[in-house]
Amino acid sequence: MNRAIIEIRDLTRHYDMGGETIHALRGVTLSIHANEYVAIMGPSGSGKSTMMNMLGCLDTPSGGEYWLNGQEVSRLTDDALARVRNKEIGFVFQTFNLLARASALHNVELPLVYSGVPARDRRSRAIAALTRVGLANRMDHRPNELSGGQRQRVAIARALVNEPSILLADEPTGNLDSTTSEEIMRVFSELHGQGQTVVMVTHEPDIAAHAERVVVLRDGRVESDRLNRGAAA
Repeated sequence: MNRAIIEIRDLTRHYDMGGETIHALRGVTLSIHANEYVAIMGPSGSGKSTMMNMLGCLDTPSGGEYWLNGQEVSRLTDDALARVRNKEIGFVFQTFNLLARASALHNVELPLVYSGVPARDRRSRAIAALTRVGLANRMDHRPNELSGGQRQRVAIARALVNEPSILLADEPTGNLDSTTSEEIMRVFSELHGQGQTVVMVTHEPDIAAHAERVVVLRDGRVESDRLNRGAAA
């Protein structure tokens, strides 16, 4: 088994809402190893969105530990968490979050601009990322000149350009029709085949079926954690 990239130990998260305490996570323990392809599922209110925020270092736990790539991130400052996010995590969201007036190439370059990467290196790395998702011939197109599937592939390339430890996808096909969704899931499967660790949050069983492992949350706890022997290609 590859080394663990994600180690979560007895993770809890509660919120105070109008004097009422909401227990979003109730002691979750979970390990995800390098080059795993994991889907996290659960009904509304199960804690999967909170889990995604924890995994993505967008929020901090109320209790327990989160280790990412050998570093305990559950007690880092906001600035330190921002550095971890930029280095370790590539985000893919349901909404593509692309700059409308920028080309696909410039959209993919943006994380490297924030990281202070020189212009020539930015361009070559952005081209390589777009090539990985099959968009080498659409680099100069703006989002309004691309289909929904192509826009999501630009977003995936942008998530990959910093060579993150994990690709974290939140309902990545939520805005796409079924045919385009299958196209995007093939991209994730190809990236996983190239060695990328993929963690996907979804409520759709047919999307989760593409992952090799499915973790189901219910009421803030892990209800089941199983290998998906029939993972779709």
